Amino acid sequence: MSRLAAELQDLMLRAPALTVAAAESLTAGHVQARIAAVAGSSAYFRGGVTAYTLEQKVRLLGVDRAAAKKVNCVSAAVAAQMATGALKLFRSDLAVATTGYAEPSPADGVATPHACWAVAWQRGRGRPQVRHGFIECHGAKRTDVQAIVAEAVLTELVAWLREARG
Repeated sequence: MSRLAAELQDLMLRAPALTVAAAESLTAGHVQARIAAVAGSSAYFRGGVTAYTLEQKVRLLGVDRAAAKKVNCVSAAVAAQMATGALKLFRSDLAVATTGYAEPSPADGVATPHACWAVAWQRGRGRPQVRHGFIECHGAKRTDVQAIVAEAVLTELVAWLREARG
């Protein structure tokens, strides 16, 4: 069990206990695997979805088709929509999302693997709040990019929880 996963569990289970879900694209389940690697994670992990295609992002997570198509599904806005979609889909308090390029894609003008991530949370009946960011993975191989991004988004989730929980 990683130190990060253990800290996530501690923060999620503090009163009042919170729940989390995940929506992944480029990380292809790496985020979910890290969350669920801790015994007892079923107390706070509601589940996740890997939505690799535009169609699945739209159908499962409510991503805006036209806006996502313009950016090949890779932007802070798409990550935010994926995270808020996971909040709704899994009826969780928090959700994380990742989207990006796990390797260079010359046809798309992408020289460096990179990702957009988002952490969304729901407070009461208001609109979900979102924190998002961007990470580049210069020179990293595909599976290393997936691992780096998964670890980064969980680090951000833990950082948000530390702030929120004091």
